[in-house]
Amino acid sequence: MPIDPKLPYDNDNIFARILRGELPCSKVYEDDHALAFNDIRPQAPVHVLVIPKAPFVSWDDFTAKASDAQIAGFMRAVGEVTRQLELDQPGYRLMVNMGGHGHQEVAHLHVHIFGGRQFFHMIAD
Repeated sequence: MPIDPKLPYDNDNIFARILRGELPCSKVYEDDHALAFNDIRPQAPVHVLVIPKAPFVSWDDFTAKASDAQIAGFMRAVGEVTRQLELDQPGYRLMVNMGGHGHQEVAHLHVHIFGGRQFFHMIAD
């Protein structure tokens, strides 16, 4: 069920629990600002999630409240993951779901990195 991004941060969401080490993940990358791991229900041959290591509910929350260092560090981490996975050629897709219409399911900002196949449509009919 999509979440309401205006709700306060839930410290018991699945990504918060992964960050605390309470739940395992298949780690791809980690630095001071972000953690990247393979999605447990991949939608492409490569499907990695990148989450900030701070309690931001959504893209809107992150861009309104994160420090410049947090924003830069998180964006650089997303780029580092794509380079590490050698997705620059022939390309990849980034996706951020926001709120109910965006079908955001976890109340912690996360960027999806999709790769390993051709993506034809921006949005499925």
